Amino acid sequence: MRTIAARFSPYLWRRTPINSQPQRFSTSSFGRDEQSIEQEAERKVGWLLKLIFAGTATVIGYQIFPYMGDNLMQQSVSLLQVKDPLFKRMGASRLARFAIDDERRMKIVEIGGAQHLLNMLESARDDRTRKEALKALFAISKSDAAAVVLHQAGTISIIKSTLESGEDAEVGNYKSNLLSRFQDLSYDIRS
Repeated sequence: MRTIAARFSPYLWRRTPINSQPQRFSTSSFGRDEQSIEQEAERKVGWLLKLIFAGTATVIGYQIFPYMGDNLMQQSVSLLQVKDPLFKRMGASRLARFAIDDERRMKIVEIGGAQHLLNMLESARDDRTRKEALKALFAISKSDAAAVVLHQAGTISIIKSTLESGEDAEVGNYKSNLLSRFQDLSYDIRS
């Protein structure tokens, strides 16, 4: 049975019908045209795929890595509202790095970053969190307009009520720098 099937299988599974004659084309011009069309189509599809990939990467990059603009500042302020001290420190550290000119310092104050930093400083239980909050407040207070807003928010009393650190001397340095900054602006720091 197997031998019979082996003999008939070439006839049964043939791709071209038995009676049909193969058509002959001029392969010289047809082959080149077909080949050039295929290469052009592959090239266009390749560019289309590259553009789709670049567009997708740009959109994803803008959403995930917004290193510039207000979006990252807003995210940093949002980190100050989280309960975990690590995220609070990360947010404060970012805000301290953003506070490089008066415009950005005022933007941080406008979006509520200064008030959240003060809340963070009041509720901080460890020295590292206090240090990052004080560092960010000091960076923001370099702007006179931002320092006025910080003073109105009661920064001096909050700084004075902050516990001294026995382990980290930078906490005391930032406290004294902030108090001297407010004193330079002619605010009464004795209260």
